[in-house]
Amino acid sequence: MTYRSALLDFPGAAASEGASLLDAAGVPLHYGDPLGEQRRLAERPGLVDRSQRTVITVAGPDAPVFLNNLLSQKLDDASPGFAGAALDLDMQGHVLHHADMLYDGTTFHLDVPAAQGPSLLDYLRRMIFWSDVTVDEADLAIVTLLGPAGFAQRIPGALWEREVPWLQGFSRIDVCLPRPELPAAARAWTDAGGDLTGLLAYTAQRVRAGEPELRADLDEKSIAHEVPRFITRGGDAGGAGASAAEGAGAWPGAVHLHKGCYRGQETVARVENLGRSPRLLVMLQLDGSSPTEPEPGTVITANGRKVGRLGTVIHDADEGPIALALVKRSALPDTPLDIDGTAASVDPASLPVFEGEKAGKAAVEKLKRGLGPA
Repeated sequence: MTYRSALLDFPGAAASEGASLLDAAGVPLHYGDPLGEQRRLAERPGLVDRSQRTVITVAGPDAPVFLNNLLSQKLDDASPGFAGAALDLDMQGHVLHHADMLYDGTTFHLDVPAAQGPSLLDYLRRMIFWSDVTVDEADLAIVTLLGPAGFAQRIPGALWEREVPWLQGFSRIDVCLPRPELPAAARAWTDAGGDLTGLLAYTAQRVRAGEPELRADLDEKSIAHEVPRFITRGGDAGGAGASAAEGAGAWPGAVHLHKGCYRGQETVARVENLGRSPRLLVMLQLDGSSPTEPEPGTVITANGRKVGRLGTVIHDADEGPIALALVKRSALPDTPLDIDGTAASVDPASLPVFEGEKAGKAAVEKLKRGLGPA
């Protein structure tokens, strides 16, 4: 059945029309003023309906070890209240699923885009074997509160909250509640002075934060190291120095670099220790004078040569048309790009800082020079 949020019945709510790679079906894109909704977030918080996402619960005494053995996040010693992200990779290290999560002390809640829900649910259930766990799809809704840093307004009766460091001076709080309670929660929010904000405003902030959505921004060849925000080093909330994600607080990213074996770990370890990913997820500034906007998945070229793949495209209230894209490192940082006739350039603020000397590569170089092992 096609999901339809009850908030689409609220005044001014506009739904997504037509096919899209974005996870946007069934929830309000905006409430009549998409750019105005973005601008108001700098002054007061807004509630974004993301209830189309699938929420999977994993419970039971073996749940921490069960998920730790399957996903890229270290979960076997997770404490109540742990919040973060995790990837499910194939044997070659390609990204199959990207989940945000929260552990409440007894149950892990994993939320993923609607299109990823059935396959992740099936995979987790097939891997249970003798583990003492239950894996279920829950009738729960995710909504996101966005606004100026430190806003105090909340939704009463929420099952849990998950604060996500995103953009400097900006707060993002994901909230979980039963789906049937979504309309009452939205009314309570607006009665207390909060705004209802469409998914387009959230998407603009997501692009600026460098956070991909799987179908729109990655492809079947994508590996974890292509997304700086996925990799956490030294407590950096933005991964490998991605300056867009300068939010305060510890965010464990999606990949723990010092944990036990899981499917695809060999690729993660090899890239981390010996090299760099051939592509990188960056933010693009698009030429706003083009008559049409290119679609996610469009090939990016430079001097007639294919150098990347376009992802999410969105109009930012301040910066105009922007996009996420996977671009070959050879075309970074200042090569003029073309996207089906639309000129584009890489936003330098989206590039990671120095990722550190590769330990494995340094050891190999020492051996080559006859200096012996490190």
